[in-house]
Amino acid sequence: MSDERAGFLTQVDVSRETLARLDGYAGLLTKWNPAINLVAPSTLGQLWTRHFLDSAQVLEIAPEGRTWVDIGTGGGFPGLIVAILAAEKRPDLRVTCIESDLRKATFLRTVAREIGVKADVISKRIEQVDPLGADILSARALAPLAQLLSYAERHLSPNGRALFLKGANHAAEMQEALEKWTFRADTYPSKTSSEAVILSLGDIRRA
Repeated sequence: MSDERAGFLTQVDVSRETLARLDGYAGLLTKWNPAINLVAPSTLGQLWTRHFLDSAQVLEIAPEGRTWVDIGTGGGFPGLIVAILAAEKRPDLRVTCIESDLRKATFLRTVAREIGVKADVISKRIEQVDPLGADILSARALAPLAQLLSYAERHLSPNGRALFLKGANHAAEMQEALEKWTFRADTYPSKTSSEAVILSLGDIRRA
C-alpha cells in the first residue's frame, strides 16, 4: 500500500467496497489524465491526499440534506468523491455534478458507471442549468467567492448551504464578496493545507 493511500485511510474510515471504488477511480483518473488533463500531472503522486482527502473532508462537515450539487466538478472533485463516500455513509443523498467540458463530463460518467456509484452529470455551463434547489452546493478551485455566490443563489434552496474549498486568499475573497453579498459563514480548517479552509455559507443574499 502506498504511503499516500495509507495516509488517506488514517483520516477517512471506509468499507472495503468503498475503498475498491476509490482504487478504481484512481486507476481511471491516472489512465485518462494524459489525454484530458483532469488534474495537474505534478499532483498525481499526491492523488490520495491532494485530491481525495481534500474532497472527502467536505462531506464530513456537510449538513443533512437529500440533494447535493457540485459545480465545475472537473476531474471529480469534490463531487465524485462525495458520491463515492455517500453511497456508504449517506445512501439517501443524490449527487449531481455540473461540468461544461464534454470530455471531463464523459470521464465522470465513465467512472460512475465502471465503479458502480450513482451520480448525475450535467454537461452545461452552470448559469445555463435550470435552478436545481439543492440542499448542499459545493465547489473547489473554480472561481472567486463573489462569483461562486451568484451560482449558489441560482442553484441552492432557500435554506441550503454552500461549501467552498478556498486557499490562502480566502479572507480577501470574503471581504470582496461582502461588497455585493450578505451571508452567514462558518470557517473550517483544511486537513490538507495549513493555509486553506472550507467555507460553509448560508442565508446568501445580494446586499
